[in-house]
Amino acid sequence: MKSYIKMLDEYLPPQTAEKVWTLIQQDQVQFRISKPRKSKLGDYRPPHGSKGHRISVNADLNRFSFLITVLHEFAHLYAWKKHRSTIKPHGDEWKKEFQEILNPYLDSNVFPSEIKRALVSYISNPAASSCADENLMRALSTYDHVQKTLVEDLPEGATFVLSNGLMFTKGLKLRKRYKCLCITNKRWYYVSSTADVKIIIPETSNT
Repeated sequence: MKSYIKMLDEYLPPQTAEKVWTLIQQDQVQFRISKPRKSKLGDYRPPHGSKGHRISVNADLNRFSFLITVLHEFAHLYAWKKHRSTIKPHGDEWKKEFQEILNPYLDSNVFPSEIKRALVSYISNPAASSCADENLMRALSTYDHVQKTLVEDLPEGATFVLSNGLMFTKGLKLRKRYKCLCITNKRWYYVSSTADVKIIIPETSNT
């Protein structure tokens, strides 16, 4: 048991590994730390055949994102236990479970103040992914292992490439998104302020 807690301690905020290990043990969850996935931060799968509850979380998340994702997936587990497959994946039932499992951590000193403030706002009506909340994502990103460059960090007119391979020129901000011209297909898109820029194309000089 101590070896598993020690392993979890490498990915989680201080004083939380044992609590997460207790959650894993209570429902005999097959818990896996996964290689990074672009499509999701974590995953929950209900029992099927000889397999029990299964949860996976991406290994490249910072400690606070890792904990939030763990709790996000356990909320799926608890919602499934009560309602099985009769509910929407991120409907009111899941939101209630997520709020209940996250609240004790908000009452402690687990999260830095800026993340805690963003979480308090986010948890009032949590979305399917923490990435959908720009304030929370912005607060969490400051603790990433590798600092990211976000669209909002770029000057207007900058050319950049997103993880999907499309190349854009940054335009004006409209509410929470930027109107950007896709150089690849000459169409306009609304790109999130906190979209992660994979490549920045430097301007070339004609002199």
